[in-house]
Amino acid sequence: MTAARELHAAGLRDHLAPALRALGLTGWRRTFSLPDETHWLLLGLVEAPAADRVRFTFGLSVVRRADWAAAGLPGHRPDPRTVHGIETWRARIGEVLPVGDDVWWEVLPGPRWQVALDDAAAAVRHYALPELRRRAERDRTGAGEAYLSPADLDDVNAALLTAAVPRIRRAELVAGVLVLTGAWTRADATARAVLEGTALGFLSAGDERFHGVRCADTLGRELWTFTAAEG
Repeated sequence: MTAARELHAAGLRDHLAPALRALGLTGWRRTFSLPDETHWLLLGLVEAPAADRVRFTFGLSVVRRADWAAAGLPGHRPDPRTVHGIETWRARIGEVLPVGDDVWWEVLPGPRWQVALDDAAAAVRHYALPELRRRAERDRTGAGEAYLSPADLDDVNAALLTAAVPRIRRAELVAGVLVLTGAWTRADATARAVLEGTALGFLSAGDERFHGVRCADTLGRELWTFTAAEG
């Protein structure tokens, strides 16, 4: 256990923490945050020591600075473990990854011991940080209205799974457009074809709140837009 703890601690100190700072996060040890004028965008390390290894994951939190100041600690970055009840949004990183489930990494002795740390840093870069920024912007501006809950999307996602297309992560109404977000890429012709059929299905419902469907990747980049005229 001592060797696993030592390797884990060294990996976090010498490899993961510098990688997170290079992404624009500030902090050290187990608490990091993204610069934002109105919100604390927090990334907290969660560890689960075992007999021969140490597993870790990240907790994500978005906290209004005004709410934190009202709690009596203005000017100090909150510890993600202490923000229960005042955060506007909270999740484990696995919930914003394509798998949509709890995800843990572990550092093990061997020539490839840094791979888990590199993978964790990549997950923060490509998924956690965009989601933190999106949540803060949504809370700040009030933009975006949930259209369907994850449970409501189960039937649609089951059809996508049959076609080997990644599931819809979110369905939101933004300025008269239904925005579907998922782990898709512009080069995936199968995903485009299946999502076009899905989009036209949504449009055929005649919901007056939206006139088009836009598909975006998990970084929020627009991939395809479909309108009723295409049907």
